[in-house]
Amino acid sequence: MAAAGGGYVDMLRTRHAARLLTGTLVGRLPNATAALAIVLFVRAEGGSYTLAGALSAVYGVANAVGQPLLGRAVDLYGQPRVILPAALMTALGMAAFTVVGLDPVPLSYAAMIVAGFFAPPLEGGLRALWPSVLKNEDDLHAAYSLDAIAQELIYVVGPLIVTRIVAIWSEAAALNALHLMGVIGALAVVTSPPSRTWRSEPREAHWLGALRSRGLLVLLGTFFCIGSALGSIAVAAVAYGDANGGGNVAGWLLSALGVGALIGGSIHGARQWPGTPEQRLRVLVGGLALLYVPLLLVPGAVAMTVLAGVAGLFLAPCLATAFVVVDRHAPRGTVTEAFSWLVTSFGVGAAIGTAFVGPAVQSGGARAGFLVAVGSGVAALLVIVAFRASLRAPEKSSTVVARSENDRNGAVEPGFSAGHQA
Repeated sequence: MAAAGGGYVDMLRTRHAARLLTGTLVGRLPNATAALAIVLFVRAEGGSYTLAGALSAVYGVANAVGQPLLGRAVDLYGQPRVILPAALMTALGMAAFTVVGLDPVPLSYAAMIVAGFFAPPLEGGLRALWPSVLKNEDDLHAAYSLDAIAQELIYVVGPLIVTRIVAIWSEAAALNALHLMGVIGALAVVTSPPSRTWRSEPREAHWLGALRSRGLLVLLGTFFCIGSALGSIAVAAVAYGDANGGGNVAGWLLSALGVGALIGGSIHGARQWPGTPEQRLRVLVGGLALLYVPLLLVPGAVAMTVLAGVAGLFLAPCLATAFVVVDRHAPRGTVTEAFSWLVTSFGVGAAIGTAFVGPAVQSGGARAGFLVAVGSGVAALLVIVAFRASLRAPEKSSTVVARSENDRNGAVEPGFSAGHQA
């Protein structure tokens, strides 16, 4: 059946929706382009690829640590008090990096830690805001789908912006300009009425925070494996390109993967689908794992590009549905932290996949690299199927309970009753 409310168009016409989505995308540009911009800057300064990779890795690890911690701070203190200062800190950290350069190196690493750790949790923040901005469940479905599509878009457009700024000015200018854009994007979000008025529901005091939800843990394990698959594909694509015409081929494969995700996300968000989000997610993860398998054929460049596009079809729908599932399973008062944990698990999985696929490619070529991706996809499916009992749909309450900011269906959080709330 068609999505009620006109799908994407009506969702974007909702007051504040376009501003929040655009501000978040602009605010996330520094994080989406950091790896490329850091490598370009280090190389321009005369540093080695090894040093560039190490600095980029430090940024990534600091970011993975910082996202859930900053997400928890947002749940406790609100968005403006955390997101804007964090955006300023990450911009200052990157500015210090461009001033210090590579000498002394310890200061460069320190700057990367600051810049990575304080990257504002805009992804989690936006997803926490959607239920308060979009009163229609169908519009919320469209918002999560468009959010997933937009993720792919910034990873396509971001590198083009980096290279253009480098061509016009310099590598240092690219780093600073992108982070200035990040501050502007964060400012657009936190000065909006929904962000200023949003408050997390009272939370039960617990040191695990969002991680005390078994359903969320299953989701994190699943998306760790999906992230690993994507990290593996990135390296395997480079190996395939080296053997089939050079680096441009690898770029085509990865672009095709992104285009496939855009197409899949557009189709997914254009209508409502039967079953609970948890059931749909199992099917989508199964489809994702299945469509990775043809990559093992490693045919000619044109056919391989087509297979890469097909392999990306289920990625954005998986992400969009995962956003809904996180929304339903995050313990009360932890929704921003929970979304930030999803970002972290996905990113760490990608880093691990990138690391493990190297030896496989070295010994067995591109096919061995794609085999790692297939194995990671199968592992994601096994996790979500084996632990489906922990990720079952929250049961409807037989009594009237107050709706939390992360439970628009009035469902009781798994393992907690209304009487347990702080």
